[in-house]
Amino acid sequence: MRRSGRVGGVAVLALVALLGGCSRPEPRPAPTVPGPTVPAPTAAGSASASPAPSAVVRLPGFVVLSDVDPRIQSDIRYATAHNFVGRPITAYREPLCLLTRPAAEALRRVQDAALAGGHSLKVYDCYRPQPAVDDFVAWAKRPGEQQTKAEFYPDVAKSRLFADGYIGAPTAHSRGSTLDLTLVDEPAASQPPYDPGRPLVACTAPRGQRFADNSIDMGTGFDCFDARSHTADPRITGTARDNRRLLQRLMTDAGFVNYDGEWWHYRYRDEPYPDTYFAAPVARSSVG
Repeated sequence: MRRSGRVGGVAVLALVALLGGCSRPEPRPAPTVPGPTVPAPTAAGSASASPAPSAVVRLPGFVVLSDVDPRIQSDIRYATAHNFVGRPITAYREPLCLLTRPAAEALRRVQDAALAGGHSLKVYDCYRPQPAVDDFVAWAKRPGEQQTKAEFYPDVAKSRLFADGYIGAPTAHSRGSTLDLTLVDEPAASQPPYDPGRPLVACTAPRGQRFADNSIDMGTGFDCFDARSHTADPRITGTARDNRRLLQRLMTDAGFVNYDGEWWHYRYRDEPYPDTYFAAPVARSSVG
């Protein structure tokens, strides 16, 4: 994800055209495969009373990553309250990484290479349903909701998150072959559970001060809406720079392409659904 600014009236409509999260803005495709309708959040962030249809549309050719490679760790942030919105996101019913099978099998090859070097992959987000993207758009229209600003976008106005490219819609994540990830040491250090009562620390703070993610040092935290999250930002030096280059080499060798605005964001180059954005929820029941 990324950035912030003015939200309201015509400005909001212009910004929404850019929204989607963790990807460059992309033209909205003609074909969209829907899942169950998910109620939009109210201003207070809770679901509306509209019932969802009972029929579940399954994701064709998708798999649960842990079924393909249980060695890969996961920390699915949008299924929790530890994200830039500050609550679980719409349509994340289970903390799972869903991917198209080709992307998951390519990621298994990355894991083999990572383990050979003493590291393991850890995924933060994979397939992202279109209703989740809509949830981000709705959140953007509520300028008063900035509970997590001190951690995720301390130096960027919320009204600029779209204009600066930190959030965009639609997003490649909804096509099922894009993911956000990092590297952890193998064996991985334990990660303290998220404590919503603790004071927030900027995602740009030194590794020992920001949230105690067990990721190796990448220079910023995940979903840090700041130019220092750009993969090749010159202010990121030493070990953190080397770690970003290592992740990029491992992923590129297996056919993934990095979005240069986010060190954690990769898309499988030969994705099977380059023009289709899915809406089924993140749940095992969505996988056919």
